[in-house]
Amino acid sequence: MKHSTGQSRWTARAARLACALALSACIVAPAHAELWGYVDGDGVAHFADTRLDARYTLFMRDGGHLDSADLGHRGAITLQGKSSPEREKLFRYMLNHPNIRQVEPIIQQVADAQNVDPALVKAVMAVESGFNASAVSPKGAIGLMQVIPDTGARFGVAADKRRSVEQKLADPKLNISAGVRYLRFLMELFPNNLELVLAAYNAGEGAVQRYNNQIPPFPETRQYVSTVLEFYRLYQPDGASGGRVLRTGVAAERVRMVIGGRRPMP
Repeated sequence: MKHSTGQSRWTARAARLACALALSACIVAPAHAELWGYVDGDGVAHFADTRLDARYTLFMRDGGHLDSADLGHRGAITLQGKSSPEREKLFRYMLNHPNIRQVEPIIQQVADAQNVDPALVKAVMAVESGFNASAVSPKGAIGLMQVIPDTGARFGVAADKRRSVEQKLADPKLNISAGVRYLRFLMELFPNNLELVLAAYNAGEGAVQRYNNQIPPFPETRQYVSTVLEFYRLYQPDGASGGRVLRTGVAAERVRMVIGGRRPMP
């Protein structure tokens, strides 16, 4: 999408954000979803939907709700009335992941062209790959947006004499473009229902349709939807950060995600 003036660009973004906020206000996240995590000595952030061992701290709970109202005010996130500096570290890490800066221009360009909220793209990217452009899932999903090669081919990534679809999906720009085009397609297929859009991104639109346009009863998909929704709130300009750009001293640049039984991704 091209805009003739800066005012029209601002108006389009404001309208898109207003629509997204209206959608998210109507969402009832699946109950009892949790996300646990910790940052290890090498600066790698680990996340899982269950507490795999004693190193994991509860990061999100109850459908993805993150209690972060105290962040930036008293210096620490509290959990059940107790200070949780490890949880704050995880929060700051994901909100200001070092790799976001590298792909921010691509996200903005592609999201504007497809009329998709950049904050939603970041949220999907955070949960799909932890902003790791070289991530490959056991199911063959590739890159930042974890695009399956068949899906990439559906949405503009074509093999040529030099590179296969798989190789092209390792390119952040092509990967983000395919992933965002797929999100746009799902938004048109399931209008005004962001939960179903995200469920379809995770499990496929066919799975959502087979369950009568409801979130499929797959633990991974239900966890995925609630987790992406919470990250979506965090990445919105007026989300949990209160509009502030949070700085972090954590030198981490890698994430390992273990969602719904997936293997950790390097």
